[in-house]
Amino acid sequence: MTIIEAFFDSRTLASQAVARHVAEAIRQQLGRSPRTAIIVGGGSTPAECFEILSGTDLQWDRVQIVPSDERCIPAGSDASNEGMIRRLLVTNRAADANLVPMYNEKLLPDNQCSAFEKRLKPVSRPFAISLLGMGADGHFASLFPDSDNLDEGLNAGCDKNCMIVRTAASAYPRMSLTLPALLDSTRIVLFFFGATKRKVYEHAKLHASAYPVSRLLHQELTPVHTVWAP
Repeated sequence: MTIIEAFFDSRTLASQAVARHVAEAIRQQLGRSPRTAIIVGGGSTPAECFEILSGTDLQWDRVQIVPSDERCIPAGSDASNEGMIRRLLVTNRAADANLVPMYNEKLLPDNQCSAFEKRLKPVSRPFAISLLGMGADGHFASLFPDSDNLDEGLNAGCDKNCMIVRTAASAYPRMSLTLPALLDSTRIVLFFFGATKRKVYEHAKLHASAYPVSRLLHQELTPVHTVWAP
């Protein structure tokens, strides 16, 4: 278990640190490969980080962006991760980045993952970085503790990149990358705010627990950089 922690007094400082992590990972990967790909989550936590990254001078036309998870709703919805990533990250200097959508509104939820797997095949692997958030219930991506197929999504031997998740926490079915797909990265940044989530993190770090994030923290494949602010 390799965890590198950075705790900040302000959310702005934390967001700046995460933006540097992502930019560094992209530059390193582009120094070795003609193109690279990153995984990013949605929600409110990475918003300021995305705004910083969008103004960062990188060869964005060589970068593919893959959401870690998505609700089965159109990208124009306020709750869509794709929509949020497009508004805040794929703009300014990063406007030339290639966002790989997860959700196709022409398909039923149960057909989404097979279609996304095809879109994912040409994406550069390993990912330069996976930028993930965490919920107060210990979920990351959309791997929620109450989902019926959680064990499959957290299984290191799972041969799927994507799975449909149904949870009481969401009015819509969700799509999520599985743990093996997320770990196919040079590094992972776990980025979250607030005292409640910090308590969940500390418990999950010290004990193998029912929190899904515990499986992320106790794996030995990919280093995890934790970034937190109150």
